[in-house]
Amino acid sequence: MPMFAFEGSRPNVHPDAWIAPTATLVGDVTVEAGASIWYGAVLRADFGRILVREGANIQDNAVVHLNEGVCEIGKNVTVGHMCLVHDCTVGERALIGNCSTVLDRAVIGPRALVAAGSVVTPDMEVPEETIAMESPAKKQVPLSDSARTWVEHNAEVYQELAKRHRAGIERIDE
Repeated sequence: MPMFAFEGSRPNVHPDAWIAPTATLVGDVTVEAGASIWYGAVLRADFGRILVREGANIQDNAVVHLNEGVCEIGKNVTVGHMCLVHDCTVGERALIGNCSTVLDRAVIGPRALVAAGSVVTPDMEVPEETIAMESPAKKQVPLSDSARTWVEHNAEVYQELAKRHRAGIERIDE
């Protein structure tokens, strides 16, 4: 996996985390135990620090970046495929749906869900156990039972899948 130090800061990955061989980590990135960073994801911490907490997963082709300070992806968070997470805070067990964007200084509350394709604008707060949807994500509704199932169980699904990838992927050079 490509990992790069930048101006003296280097990624710190817990031995129990799984990083796909095509994910890229640059600078002051910390990935805690049980977290996973998937194929094509880029975490670039050249202006500040990125923290990926225990059990979180950053899925394929997602980008995490920031302007300054700390961008924190909370414990057991899911950041879906092709998301842009920029200079924000994502609370524990929140789920950022595929192709969503979360922008500067936004705060996603614990167990909140950002619906697929939604855009959370700068400084927006998404309360705990709320679904934020649309572009911009001004429509917010309480977490439904089906959404709650995704929020509560998706991190564990990806933790198990990461174990399977760690044990079972094989590079094929033809």
